[in-house]
Amino acid sequence: QVQLVESGGGLVQAGGSLRLSCTASKTRLSAYGIGWFRQVPGKEREFVSGINRSGSNTIYADSVKGRFTVSRDIGANTGYLQMESLNPDDTAVYYCAASVFGSSSSTASQYKYWGRGTQVTVSS
Repeated sequence: QVQLVESGGGLVQAGGSLRLSCTASKTRLSAYGIGWFRQVPGKEREFVSGINRSGSNTIYADSVKGRFTVSRDIGANTGYLQMESLNPDDTAVYYCAASVFGSSSSTASQYKYWGRGTQVTVSS
């Protein structure tokens, strides 16, 4: 069973930065596409960013384009989401997910494995 663990969340002031990490156990994360999603209580989970297996293709939601950067380190077996210029609307629980298809999809159903999430809170 693939286990994903997110880390790096926290409280930050508007305009600040955070870097989220997604680490896999019991598998090589390089076999999977990685997606990042976020969810606010009472709202549906929304796509944030994705990166394919090789790292050659990345996609972003319009709301984070130009501010967030997704990457992966195959040797470290870790995926990253670098978040810059954060604003209160970015406050959410952030989840990483792994796709067996290896693609950078924005569709949640394409991802089979999910982490438990890490809270990001941006104060104004």
